[in-house]
Amino acid sequence: MAFVYILKSFKKEKYYIGTTENYERRVREHNSGRVRSTKYIRPLNLVLVSIIIV
Repeated sequence: MAFVYILKSFKKEKYYIGTTENYERRVREHNSGRVRSTKYIRPLNLVLVSIIIV
């Protein structure tokens, strides 16, 4: 199963959209600084999660 997720930065008015098979793990990775594209806009809040149906 795959998911699309949207994160919103607490620091800046920026959003990040991504896809993953494990959104809980992926959000933790974003907030820990292990994802280069969101490292400088942390902390991030999960705004939306949706299942991708193929």
